[in-house]
Amino acid sequence: MIDRDCIFCKIAGGDIPSSTVYEDEQFRVLLDLSPATKGHALILPKQHYANIFEIDENILRDLIVLAKKVASAMKETLNCDGVNIVQNNGEAAGQTVFHFHMHIIPRYKDDGQVIGWEPHTSDPEVQAQLAEKIGQAIH
Repeated sequence: MIDRDCIFCKIAGGDIPSSTVYEDEQFRVLLDLSPATKGHALILPKQHYANIFEIDENILRDLIVLAKKVASAMKETLNCDGVNIVQNNGEAAGQTVFHFHMHIIPRYKDDGQVIGWEPHTSDPEVQAQLAEKIGQAIH
């Protein structure tokens, strides 16, 4: 399904021009208009899924394989020192466009970007309880 009001559906469908890196029946890979680093790309499914909770598992499997191919092409052509693969779900997690997408961000030594979180300490007993609770909910 395509959401006619979704900007990423319009881009993925070719209705809005983009710097397309790759395209097939399921996905369009394009360069981000506000890149974190040189070569920062987005993988957009052509079908609309708001987030990871909605996306079809078969599409998700194909997407991660494509992400590896894009990351490998970046390493080969851009000579980057590493790659971040980032995917946000929900406003609290930094998602700003509610069409599932994955960022492939080439990283260069001393590029000035920070992608991560501030580590906290954890209580082993709480960790064990959380592991059991989450594990029981996995289907």
